[in-house]
Amino acid sequence: MSKRDYYETLGVSQSAETKEIKKAYRKLAVKYHPDKNPDNKAAEDKFKEAAEAYDVLSSPEKKQKYDQYGHAGMSGASGGGYGGGGMNMDDIFSQFGDVFGGGGFGGGGRSRGRRVVKGSNLRIRLSLNLKEIAEGVEKKIKVSRLVNAEGVTYTTCNTCHGSGQVTRISNTILGQMQTASPCPHCNGNGKSIDKRPQGTDANGMLKESETVKITIPAGVEDGMQLKVSGKGNAAPMEGVNGDLIVLIHVEEHEQLVRDGQNLHFDHYISFADAALGANTEIPTISGKVKIKLEEGIQSGKILRLKGKGLPSVNSYGTGDLLIHINVWTPQKLSKEEKEFFENSKKSDSFTPNPTGNDKSFFDRVKEMFG
Repeated sequence: MSKRDYYETLGVSQSAETKEIKKAYRKLAVKYHPDKNPDNKAAEDKFKEAAEAYDVLSSPEKKQKYDQYGHAGMSGASGGGYGGGGMNMDDIFSQFGDVFGGGGFGGGGRSRGRRVVKGSNLRIRLSLNLKEIAEGVEKKIKVSRLVNAEGVTYTTCNTCHGSGQVTRISNTILGQMQTASPCPHCNGNGKSIDKRPQGTDANGMLKESETVKITIPAGVEDGMQLKVSGKGNAAPMEGVNGDLIVLIHVEEHEQLVRDGQNLHFDHYISFADAALGANTEIPTISGKVKIKLEEGIQSGKILRLKGKGLPSVNSYGTGDLLIHINVWTPQKLSKEEKEFFENSKKSDSFTPNPTGNDKSFFDRVKEMFG
């Protein structure tokens, strides 16, 4: 299921200012707040969706990247992307407490108890060829990830007594100040390991191999990062899994060169084919296509095959295949061939005579990138 547009989620226009974005988010946050909708999974999802949209649109840097690249542009942000469960309730309340007027619903503050711990992310590098990028592909990758072992037992943490937090009181020039932070003994879990099976680490975890299915959308680019939620390392004791971050690497094609959505191909032809015209074959991602070269075609001419490039990852259309014509000049000639060209020098047909239809180098560059 495709992710909803962030502006649509908050119900604001792309030109909305920060104040309007914050107001729209607060309205949704109050409506779907967990305190107002206990045990309502649909409301919780809406709450998280709104928080994710606000996280991006309230940041000028993230908003600019989102406006330019859409959701694909956000896949590399904040350590591996957004969405799909990337933000939990503690993340939301800790980051956006000011939106609720003091940290909780109705401004009264929200007691969160134990901190929800998230497992670490895993990162892999995935190589794709141009055909896979053009069509999109599903890959199955074996990853080794930490999971909680069966048979591990826990006991209440003696330091925080199960709360996951420790309170400290410090004296300042303004008087005593009380602060709460995650318990250093149990890392905010509220529990400590009592017994663990042999072969597990200090957190009662062990490594397991798992085959993960990764769906790659058409049009991805080299260096992009995609996130597979929940397929990273598990969190010790109770918590949420980390994510699997997939770094995209695009393999070089033997004949085609990628430039964004467009593809380029250098096509070398003989002097005879340039003068007389010819039927020739051009490689594309989906196979060869036949084209006709007109008589007298000039070296440096660029032919454009519409729609034979790559799709946009944001579904903004498909690029073109640009064919660069290069006339091959003979380097070794027989006696008869040399005589032919010597006689040709006297012919007006062989005398350069560019017209307005013969574009200059700069015109061709402008056409190529236009």
